[in-house]
Amino acid sequence: MDGMALDTTKTTGTALITGASSGIGAVYARQLAERGWGLVLVARRGDRLEQLAAALRDEHGVTVQTLTADLSQASDLTRVAARAVDVDLLVNNAGINGYGPFAQTEADLLTQVLAVNVTALTVLTRAAVPGMLTRGRGAVISVASLLAFAGSLPPDPLPHRAVYGGTKGYVVTFTRTLAAELAGSPVSVQVVCPGLTATEFHLTRGDLPVPGEEKVHDDGGMPPEDVVEASLSALRDGETMCVPGLEDPAAVEALTAAEGTLRASSRGGQIAGRYRQTGTRAD
Repeated sequence: MDGMALDTTKTTGTALITGASSGIGAVYARQLAERGWGLVLVARRGDRLEQLAAALRDEHGVTVQTLTADLSQASDLTRVAARAVDVDLLVNNAGINGYGPFAQTEADLLTQVLAVNVTALTVLTRAAVPGMLTRGRGAVISVASLLAFAGSLPPDPLPHRAVYGGTKGYVVTFTRTLAAELAGSPVSVQVVCPGLTATEFHLTRGDLPVPGEEKVHDDGGMPPEDVVEASLSALRDGETMCVPGLEDPAAVEALTAAEGTLRASSRGGQIAGRYRQTGTRAD
């Protein structure tokens, strides 16, 4: 196991889930409610949150609070962070994609991607973790993407995603580094990296929410129920990085080994021979 484990089938408490109005976030809400967890659901679409909350109260008898909030807005983020200080499980699921060629995509939209995918996730984690440490239990799950590992690939068939992929790379590195910092503590952290998932995520760039009833984009993908099942199973087993479709964890181990090789290059304190220019250097 990579870290401390929290088994959501045997432990209950209060979970705060961002981006809970559809897709992966709504499935986290349903699966945790089935296990007896109280919920704080956060999203921009208050009508969808209220519908989901009512259904979960009726079906499972759990306490559900809704917070309508746009996490790209500082005032809304502050309000949600204040609620996160005493939760037992934080699920950082909210995210927007801002897909489009970098030089042509509106700067305001890219700023919004950074605000939701990086700033909000970091602020909410910072709000939640100190209380978890004090109370002696807790966990943070952050949803990244396999696009965090696709930096060498051009668009088509993958989307134009320079900023989105960069933010998800941040989520991976942030979570793994925080896990190392909290090793041995009663708080576990996990990053889940799904691939294409059957949600409505690709129906908008994220600047505006998808209107109406919940939908699924035409590209399909893994059912969000499977993504969440993998995530909660990995949390129970203490896995810091969960890749729902990955059968052999050797790839994660190879990533760690490759990082070690890169870091070892600094030990000699000298430039690599392949970068040295031949000939006489003028002083």
